[in-house]
Amino acid sequence: MNSKSLIVTVLAGLSITLATSCGPEKPKEVYYLVSANLQVPYWQSVVNGFNKGAAAYKVPARVVGPETYDPLAELDALQKAVRAKPSGILISVSDASILERAIDDAVKQEIPVITVDSDATATRRLYFVGTNNREAGRDGAARLIDKLGGKGNVVFFTIPGQPNLEDRLAGFKQALSGQPGIKIVEIVDIKGSASAAFDDAQRLLSRSGSEKIDAFVCLEAISGKPVADAIKRAKVTDRVVIAWDTDQGTLNAIRDGTIDSTIAQKPYTMGYFGLMLLYQANHVPPPQLNKDFRTDFFSPYPVFVDTGTTLVDRSNVDLYFSAQAAAK
Repeated sequence: MNSKSLIVTVLAGLSITLATSCGPEKPKEVYYLVSANLQVPYWQSVVNGFNKGAAAYKVPARVVGPETYDPLAELDALQKAVRAKPSGILISVSDASILERAIDDAVKQEIPVITVDSDATATRRLYFVGTNNREAGRDGAARLIDKLGGKGNVVFFTIPGQPNLEDRLAGFKQALSGQPGIKIVEIVDIKGSASAAFDDAQRLLSRSGSEKIDAFVCLEAISGKPVADAIKRAKVTDRVVIAWDTDQGTLNAIRDGTIDSTIAQKPYTMGYFGLMLLYQANHVPPPQLNKDFRTDFFSPYPVFVDTGTTLVDRSNVDLYFSAQAAAK
């Protein structure tokens, strides 16, 4: 063997030794936000916060999930994210019955999972970041009771099965249980569709007499504007509308008086803080990830992080317009 062949042989052997001694390559640090309805302005604000958090920590971030309300498509996005072996997953649970198993599968694979906006309490996610939805529902009910004077027929617009919306409805029901003069006559499933919300609002506005609908309560961001549009088209001014979140259409309808008020959440904060908490869980991991931290007296994590809410009406709506303009 000549000297040149000997050098090639030695280098080849050294490469094999290094490859086998180093073991598998460590996955690159990356964080995922998984949700449904990503085309809704509310979720664009969450995404903005998530991406700003990633930029602050100088880590890559990925946002995945369907543009519309589609829990099965969100499940597919979650499963693909898990296969990518990310450093952490922030997920909004559109339907707990569909997503719970996949969340637990992620944790079993040593991937930290934190829920945001909508929780899955039966899973091994670390904890929840978002609104105290039952309390927010009770706050909305207090406004509704005041505006109705303790008497009237109410309908709710929601998406059944979505945990955060179920909690909001439970908060309303709890507060209204002591108001015999206020009757919940229908709970409308808008199926995540603004057009469905508009059509149902038109149908309900046609009722009169003892069946007249006195108040419309929208428990999610999608239905506020279409309900307001239906009321404007019907040219009625004696209905109470309480909405959720602060998209432009809802704020405009508060300013013109069609919507009485809305419960404003902090979606940007949810996204930013969610990324920060995932980063912490990845860099300072617990001794055991796959456990129920809710019942652990020495848990390093809270049960949930409340990002807060504000009631927005005509008295303070201009503050939100100013804040949105400043954020652009």
